Amino acid sequence: MLKKKSSHTQRILITCIFLFTCTWVSAQLFAPKQYPQKYFQWPVGAKIGLVANFGELRPNHYHMGLDMRTDQKQNVPVYAAAAGYIAKVKIEPYGFGRCIYINHPNGLTTLYAHLNDFYPALEKYITEQQYRLEQWKVFLDIPENLFPVKKGDFIAYSGSTGGSQGPHVHFEIRDTKSDKVLNPLLFDFPIADNIAPDIVRLAVYDRNLSTYEQTPVLYALKKVNGVYRPAGGNIRVKSDKVSFAITAFDRYTGSTNQNGIYKAELFDNDKTIAGFEMDSISYDETRYLNAHIDYKTRSSGGPWLEHLSKLPGHQNGIYQTAPGQDGVIRLADEAVHDIRIVVSDANENRSTLQFSLQREAEVVRKQIESPVKMFLPGYVNVFENPDLSFYLPEGSLYDSFHIQFTKTIPKTGRPIYQVHNNQVPVQNYFPVKIRDDFPMADTGRIIMKRSWKTKEDYKKTVYEKGWYKASFREFGQYQLILDSIPPQVTPVGFRDGMMASKINRIAFVVKDNTEDIKSFTALLDGKWLRFSNDKGKTFIYTFDEHCGPGQHELLITVIDLAGNKTEKKYGFVR
Repeated sequence: MLKKKSSHTQRILITCIFLFTCTWVSAQLFAPKQYPQKYFQWPVGAKIGLVANFGELRPNHYHMGLDMRTDQKQNVPVYAAAAGYIAKVKIEPYGFGRCIYINHPNGLTTLYAHLNDFYPALEKYITEQQYRLEQWKVFLDIPENLFPVKKGDFIAYSGSTGGSQGPHVHFEIRDTKSDKVLNPLLFDFPIADNIAPDIVRLAVYDRNLSTYEQTPVLYALKKVNGVYRPAGGNIRVKSDKVSFAITAFDRYTGSTNQNGIYKAELFDNDKTIAGFEMDSISYDETRYLNAHIDYKTRSSGGPWLEHLSKLPGHQNGIYQTAPGQDGVIRLADEAVHDIRIVVSDANENRSTLQFSLQREAEVVRKQIESPVKMFLPGYVNVFENPDLSFYLPEGSLYDSFHIQFTKTIPKTGRPIYQVHNNQVPVQNYFPVKIRDDFPMADTGRIIMKRSWKTKEDYKKTVYEKGWYKASFREFGQYQLILDSIPPQVTPVGFRDGMMASKINRIAFVVKDNTEDIKSFTALLDGKWLRFSNDKGKTFIYTFDEHCGPGQHELLITVIDLAGNKTEKKYGFVR
């Protein structure tokens, strides 16, 4: 009898545990990760430490990996994180700089960027390919059996090439098939972290309006008994639809760096509503950071604010919502809503922000009165007038706004057309067309300039029956320029007719009025010579076997966006 009762009790207990577990799992927005643990070793031969983590907020993109410390110096050894083979090598003036991709048998790829020299056999192969293609900037697919590596093999020296601002190694883990970038901190690297994220501020939005046509109400926070709360007490609003954003940072043990957070989840009366998680993001999606943050506030010099709900035009990405939810809190009456926001790091340390939200009796429905056209997310949006026209492809906008346009006639130069401002981001490139009456002989040398404050972009135009067309990805001020000025080429420590046996390199600084150049070509005695161009500043050739002893002739040819050409010849003795 006792055994039967005990068995019955056990069945009830197991059933209760099962129901509780099912309810808990169903409330989860994000599935648990099944990534291999301790499969990868730390790939940098320096004291283990991070400068930046995955998902940190950067201009126009998420930070897509770990920035690993190299003791603040270059030429630290970099090792293969696991066995596999070198599948790709990229060399570019910006971005990754000098970069290695290794494919692993478990279906993952690791990436190592901002490197200096590769290990000798790989360096020799890449040099040969650059000379074969007559290109310094390359992105090479490498045969699978050519460069196998074992876990811990030396592959390169660390550096600060490309878009790096200081010595470090940028490291990524990708799904080889989909090219989605995974959060490396979910793979059990030896980074001690028992510190919960810091939640700095809360922003509240009236979601009857576009986020671009309002200023959110910001609330400072204080920590009471381990829980963050608005410093001024609970929150009352005059809107029946609100959403939230937060400023939050993460830190790991022994570091004062303010790193990015991993996850944030929103609860209304203990019901899961929405959230985001920094993992599995492709480079095609990374620009959606501009929809994840309050772009208007940030572009005006304000803080980073991360939305807890998707904007209407945000495609896929890092967000999940509970069934029937969109992350916006509906306040149908004056009932009190208990709001909870849980912020987590990749090591499952959590911080909680909690407050009561209540709608005031009177709902104030604000409307933006404007005679100009409203652009909407999810549609093709078109603007046309006699001077300028453009259209935004479907999927270009994250939220709605009223488009603004002005025309200014400067004292010199062509008219300047301002299309809106820098407070509304655009996901896709869009074609801009300006009408002008340049002589037909000049149509091939017309450049379109886009500017906003100190930032300038230049594009070569295409002529179409009186219109000049170029594509951009940002609003701003547009102007046509007739470019007839050739690039300037200035040697550094080098001159025509010199005895060059005591120098180890030849360098040139190239400048152009449109900042960008189309091509730089160097021929030594009629043969292509490899000049590097890290960070796009100086073209450098370091003497090697391609320039032996004796008399030589070096021909430098530079062409800008408009096709203006500069040629310079130098004779020297090596």
